[in-house]
Amino acid sequence: MKCGYAKGFEVVGVSPDSEKSHLKFIDKFGLKFNLIADTNHEILENYGVWGEKSMYGKKYMGVIRTTFVIDEKGIIEAVFEKVDTQNHTNQIIETLNI
Repeated sequence: MKCGYAKGFEVVGVSPDSEKSHLKFIDKFGLKFNLIADTNHEILENYGVWGEKSMYGKKYMGVIRTTFVIDEKGIIEAVFEKVDTQNHTNQIIETLNI
């Protein structure tokens, strides 16, 4: 499942969930992009997005929602640490002036 947009971007999601869980999620929401199951957190840790979080006063380890824009040479062009899930496409377009 590839998602090639008019601007030449491919969207890839990474999470610690299993492939089976990803398939259900893709089906439920009709996603048109790849999801990588990083169950051992290798990718997440390499990008610095697996860390301590807290909810209702409890601390736990989890994914720190972040978007990386990586060019065709593998160079990170932009990092979005404050992801507005309802308006994220516009966040990216406005920041990159595309």
